[in-house]
Amino acid sequence: MAKSKADKCEPVTAEAKAQELSCLLRALGWAAVAFSGGVDSSFLLAAAVEALGAERVLALTADSPLLPRRELQRASQVAAELGVRHQVILFDELCIPEVAENHPRRCYFCKKARFTALQELLRAHPGMVLLHGENADDAADYRPGSEAARELGVRAPLAEVGLTKAEIRFLSRRRGLSTADLPAAACLATRFPYDTRLTLEGLARVERAEEALHDVLGPIQVRVRDHFPMARIEVPPAEIMRVAAEGRRGLIVGALRALGYLYVTLDLAGYRMGAMNEPLEPKSG
Repeated sequence: MAKSKADKCEPVTAEAKAQELSCLLRALGWAAVAFSGGVDSSFLLAAAVEALGAERVLALTADSPLLPRRELQRASQVAAELGVRHQVILFDELCIPEVAENHPRRCYFCKKARFTALQELLRAHPGMVLLHGENADDAADYRPGSEAARELGVRAPLAEVGLTKAEIRFLSRRRGLSTADLPAAACLATRFPYDTRLTLEGLARVERAEEALHDVLGPIQVRVRDHFPMARIEVPPAEIMRVAAEGRRGLIVGALRALGYLYVTLDLAGYRMGAMNEPLEPKSG
């Protein structure tokens, strides 16, 4: 099937934005990337290395109860692949009341404390600017953490040059990054309804639940929304029938009940970014 005009133009547009990104990064001179090892921060880190050289770039990862162990391991792996210095600091957001209580502006308080801690660390690296991996699509979701980043002067170069998630994946594939096709990631707090207190036990439970689903389904986009004792599973709409198939359904129910869930449900609306923000959205009509 012939490609549309838009399809033909997209790679050119993405590469033009990548060139703009490279210029922006070179102008900084030195860069530290708040690094999760996901699609966006990995591409930003790679772009910084390309623009500045690995010796002028630092990857910083906050190891906290909200970060899945799989993602921490991936961050270390990707930093090693890119030849970048990678510093991991211990950080416990559950000590912040608004985070532990899962306030609707939780992300603001979390990011403000986390970015402040990373900036304090950068006092030992004069001239380094802290960057984070927000992209142009993120503005469409409720993200109070972006407000905290702006207040602290933490730059979001991918968003600044208008790079979307699809373009970042495209550019990551072109550059051979191992993260190009990873499912979108988010901190474990996003699995719980607002005003549900976050605990180490609950965070560990939902992390193990998603690991169990990956064991059954492979590396697809999946979320377990924790309404304990009910688990609400979100997968892309195209995967719903595969998840509900007789053999897999039994494996999933058994694995999640072993973690303490009494009820295991499948959300027929499918995975969508920011599902837990839906109760905050104004009702129309």
